[in-house]
Amino acid sequence: SSTTSLNFETAGIEVQVDEQIVDMQPIRVAVLGIDIEAQLEPFSFAGAIEPAGKIQVAEFSPRSLMHVLDVDAPETADPVVLSRLSVDADVKVGEAAIQLTNVNIKLDDTTFTGSLAVPRSATGGYRVDLVGDAIDLNRYMEPAAETAGSDAADAAPTELPTDLIKPLNARGSLKMASVVLGDLQLEQVSLGLNAANGRMRIHPITAGLYGGSYSGDVRIDVAGAEPVLTFDEKVQGVDLASLARAMFEQENITGSMNGNFALTGRGNDLDKIQSSLAGSMSFELKDGTYEGMDVWYELRRARALLKEETPPEPKLPAKTKFSSVTATGVVTDGVMRNNDLIADLPFMQLTGNGNVDIPRGTVDYNLRARVYKKPEALEGATQEEIDDFTKTVIPLKITGTLTSPKVRPDVEELLRQRVEEELEDKLKDKLKDLFN
Repeated sequence: SSTTSLNFETAGIEVQVDEQIVDMQPIRVAVLGIDIEAQLEPFSFAGAIEPAGKIQVAEFSPRSLMHVLDVDAPETADPVVLSRLSVDADVKVGEAAIQLTNVNIKLDDTTFTGSLAVPRSATGGYRVDLVGDAIDLNRYMEPAAETAGSDAADAAPTELPTDLIKPLNARGSLKMASVVLGDLQLEQVSLGLNAANGRMRIHPITAGLYGGSYSGDVRIDVAGAEPVLTFDEKVQGVDLASLARAMFEQENITGSMNGNFALTGRGNDLDKIQSSLAGSMSFELKDGTYEGMDVWYELRRARALLKEETPPEPKLPAKTKFSSVTATGVVTDGVMRNNDLIADLPFMQLTGNGNVDIPRGTVDYNLRARVYKKPEALEGATQEEIDDFTKTVIPLKITGTLTSPKVRPDVEELLRQRVEEELEDKLKDKLKDLFN
């Protein structure tokens, strides 16, 4: 067994026996390597002792404290975090809880202000209402798995902190000026917290996200045999270029995005949650450009191949402008099935259906293209091309990864259409001959 020493110092204690009041000079307590100073107001000892005053906890290392207490410190992506913590506050000891107001907490490089309530019983709940400046949560996450030559896909999936959530009994609010979470940079984050009995709800959540807004309602239920996560989220007016750069390291899309995501996932880690996702999704992309894909060129090239003509020269860099792309879908087992995609381009409208595999990050779509009768942007097209394109519906396939999908005309469908047209023409000729 280990021995813990506690040092207590004060310049004097005055006890007024008749009034049953204690008046103490400032006190200093040193325990487990932590220095605590307190200035207490005179307090009564007639009944429950409930002193009030100011408290200062000098900077110490939570990691070092865990080591002293023989507690395993969490492995973090940045090994330096959890090394500096200090607290200043006004304190009032109540019958049910210790109330801390005018709180100033400094954790590593982040400062929090606000109020806290710490329960005095095992069944009591914590109350947290804090405002912070900036924090990079990635520094506090588990370090990325060492792949040692293997693919990153073989790395152990990120597990939910079930053991932390189960005993948590807390409610309150948190506001942050800036938060980095995963690949996302969030501004002016505000969230409410309610956690008890293995169920945590983070609601309401609002934040600025790349020129737009995010709002959400996240529930984590670890009370049962298998954790359940529920998300109800909305993004509005988010800049696509910034989002793609942050999440996928892509520089090939511009425009803005609106989206709604109501999803539920089950499992002990994020991989299982992704592969079990169920619910609904909808999104709208507006007024942008996608680089790496030129739908108009692909149509012209396919027509040339069908007619055994020389394909036109591509216009580089390949890109497709869009004024609007909308889609809604039902999600089961991590796959969104979408039957109402509509994409408005300067020269055509695409409609169709397909799947988005969320865990794998792949797409598989069958689309039909209608070129406008009076197109505004059919660059370089001959009159023959325009006539061919505007008189028929053109089938397209989009497949590949979400970050770099491939578009190609559905040649089989085009050939089938051509054969049907030829048969139809022959039938018309036969009917003419018959009636003549």
